[in-house]
Amino acid sequence: MKKTSHILTDSFNRAHTYLRISLIERCNLKCTYCMPEDGIPLSPRNYLMTYEEVYRIAKTFVDHGVTKIRLTGGEPFIRKDIHVILKKLASLGIELSITTNAVLVDKYIGVLKECDIKSINVSLDTLNREKFTQITRRNEFERVYKNMLLLIKEGFKVKINVVLIKGFNEEEVINFIELSKHYPVTVRFIEFMPFNGNKWDLSKLVSYAQIMDMVHAHYSKANIKRIQDAPNDTSKNYKVSDYKGSFSVISSVTNPFCDSCNRIRLTANGKLKNCLFSDGEEDVLTPLRQGKDIEPIIHRNVMSKKKIRNGLETIESFQEQDAHSKNRSMIAIGG
Repeated sequence: MKKTSHILTDSFNRAHTYLRISLIERCNLKCTYCMPEDGIPLSPRNYLMTYEEVYRIAKTFVDHGVTKIRLTGGEPFIRKDIHVILKKLASLGIELSITTNAVLVDKYIGVLKECDIKSINVSLDTLNREKFTQITRRNEFERVYKNMLLLIKEGFKVKINVVLIKGFNEEEVINFIELSKHYPVTVRFIEFMPFNGNKWDLSKLVSYAQIMDMVHAHYSKANIKRIQDAPNDTSKNYKVSDYKGSFSVISSVTNPFCDSCNRIRLTANGKLKNCLFSDGEEDVLTPLRQGKDIEPIIHRNVMSKKKIRNGLETIESFQEQDAHSKNRSMIAIGG
């Protein structure tokens, strides 16, 4: 097995073997925590990576030890050449996965299987039709839910990403966990995180501790099993006894996983982000187009990664708006 080269190992000796690639800044949903109400300035089309450039940059990472690539957006399936990108990246022999809102995923079942994609993350923040329309600003609940069930039927490992926002959907925690009774899914509750334009404040946070309090108030502690977390896992994983699936909590705000982080992000316009919370970026697309070596840029970006959440070391530090308001909106990062 190829070892991670020094250019992907940071100053805290974290080896980066997981590349997340945003393919597009646009989406067919307009989720309030992801996209500002007035939208975002979109990069001109010629500023975005072509499928050849996505492949060339990804191959550079793979050559230096990346073993997993996840495609995100915006919504990756609205990119017209998505099938080409999937096939090109599948040829690299890495674990390939994708995150989607599932509106269009039914049209791509064949190519997903052809590319040996086994794991798909579906973003779904509520099981209530009216609330879905409220948070996404679109009336697509029936389609999304139907397509999620289709993915399960077709044998994909489905993870349901649920961003919890106090006063909106925290009372649905148990309803989501009950999905894992009937389906072999993993429901992942994600703490609400601050990004440009999403009107975040600490009062809207549903913490890891609060989530588990709800779980233990409904299920007996004896029926909640702690599952061994995988290496570099972002989530704390649990299972209700005898349920087909499981649930987990991604506690990026209250209980971060930075000490084992192995992720690096590439935005749709070819910028590297070494942390989801970082407002610093390194342009690799322009040098690539100029025929320059991008490996030193990758190394510089990895080495500039801070120990914890780009310097946000405490919950109190989130109260300072300047600490996170200069970051991109989530839709322009890709999660």
